[in-house]
Amino acid sequence: MTFEYLNILEKLKENGYNTFRIRKEKIFSESVLTKFRKSQPVSIIQLVKVCELTNCNISDIIELKK
Repeated sequence: MTFEYLNILEKLKENGYNTFRIRKEKIFSESVLTKFRKSQPVSIIQLVKVCELTNCNISDIIELKK
């Protein structure tokens, strides 16, 4: 089973968290941002943080594929 992140960076941007702000406030590291872009695994803590910042559920940002 594989997965794909669904526009995490777009969701963050819509909620006022552009990549400049994310880097400046050290919300996510550069490596985590890169992993979001490439749909590479990140910790559940990072995903929960995205959900808290964007007021969404994990199912709104991850799609599982068979």
